[in-house]
Amino acid sequence: MSESTGRRRRRAAVRSGRSSLGIRALRVVVWTVSSALLLGCGATWYAYHTLISGLTTSDALDVVRKKAPPRLDNAVNLLLIGLDSRKDMNGNDLPRQFVQKELHAGSSSIGYYNTNTLILMHIPAGGGRVQAFSIPRDDYVQTLNGDGSVQGHYKIKEAYANAYTGARDKYAQQGVKGADLEARSREAGREATLATVQDFTGVPIDHFAEVNLLGFYDIAKVLQPITVCLKHPVKDRYSGADFPAGVQQLNARQALAFVRQRHGLDAGDLDRTRRQQAFISSVTHQLRSQGVWSSPSKLQGLFDTVKKDIVLDSSWNVLDFAQQATNLTGGNVVFHTLPIEGFALRNGQDVNLVDPEKIKAMVRQEFGQNPSPAATAPAAPAVVDVRNGNGTEGEASAALSYLVELGYTAGTTGNAAVQPTTTVVYGPGAQQAARQIAGRLNAAAPVSSSQVPAGHVVVTLGGNHALPSGPPSSPAATEPTPSPPADSGIAVKAGGVPCVN
Repeated sequence: MSESTGRRRRRAAVRSGRSSLGIRALRVVVWTVSSALLLGCGATWYAYHTLISGLTTSDALDVVRKKAPPRLDNAVNLLLIGLDSRKDMNGNDLPRQFVQKELHAGSSSIGYYNTNTLILMHIPAGGGRVQAFSIPRDDYVQTLNGDGSVQGHYKIKEAYANAYTGARDKYAQQGVKGADLEARSREAGREATLATVQDFTGVPIDHFAEVNLLGFYDIAKVLQPITVCLKHPVKDRYSGADFPAGVQQLNARQALAFVRQRHGLDAGDLDRTRRQQAFISSVTHQLRSQGVWSSPSKLQGLFDTVKKDIVLDSSWNVLDFAQQATNLTGGNVVFHTLPIEGFALRNGQDVNLVDPEKIKAMVRQEFGQNPSPAATAPAAPAVVDVRNGNGTEGEASAALSYLVELGYTAGTTGNAAVQPTTTVVYGPGAQQAARQIAGRLNAAAPVSSSQVPAGHVVVTLGGNHALPSGPPSSPAATEPTPSPPADSGIAVKAGGVPCVN
């Protein structure tokens, strides 16, 4: 194939890389099945070429790899992405009747380009158990663009949408139109999601897959009935879920409702995440146990769905991956949900509070990469510098004295331009302290900066500044948590049909 032909194919592939409905992990199933498909067929040359000839690919990882965390071994880390867009692969609205009747999913105006499904999978270099982490969509984190620039603090699901919107506005002003405008904007969204997840988890991403709602629906239609198990009966008008307790078999429409439901569940979104994990486990179990590989019609249906509805990174050698990842469909997979520290209100939205350093340490430990001594050593109290942008004399010194009583190390004071809101900026290793200080001083969400020294926090007082009344309490009490912390729940092990809420 000529170089010009290759470029045309890549451009066409990117143009085809359309959104997927972030009705949570639906689209993850398609990706898992595509891997299982090759593995179950023995990754034969015929199967490989039948699938690879029509795959849709993206070059987004080429940009993000330049700023990836260091690699410690030859394991493979995969990120599975699903979007919350009620659109097809070409960016067109799904037919209204289909969306409302079959998908029970509401208007195509809902969801935009948020990534409501993010699952990070780790396949060990020498074989063994595959570890997978679901990342709750409402985790409040620092989001990045593909080039590493900071978007700000948002729900992790918004990294894609923020970058998509910015890129679309920029390219539209340059005169880019139509499919090319959509393709470039989506590439920016993918790059931002990859960069944000790498930064949040502290591990490099080797490959990714983005899958849409129709892919899930098509897969479910090929494989139905799908066996699931519920601990309790459920009925939810939002998702359309209406199921008794116990083991049962679902058609494609019911399967969609099963993985969409969050209303009426004890842990809401977190329980929905476990439903996704249980669904993937059930599907892979069915692929192994029900002779799918010996059914030409089902195989062809799976091939067609993978080629039509999934987007893979352009460097992914599916054959090599299939030979390496036999445990992925062998039942030797454990699904975790990254823990949250509690709930809060940020920018008028309900969010999950998280501890990024704790997340990084947990992921590295489960991935068999022990944290460095620096990451596990007790941190010294953060050094706090206070700048007075309040306009009232003496406020900086009073605020610094107050923070020193909380246990922080005194830095310097000074003046700054008057601003309406107190802001907090922190350097490497000081995020937790910055969060605590921002909560205590009613400041905007803290932001990291390479201009701030490691272990330092810079507070700039604004017009809304007022020290809390009463004696200072310990820093641990400074982060408002309206609801009690929610744990990550019991891990879901693939290899059967686990029973969930």
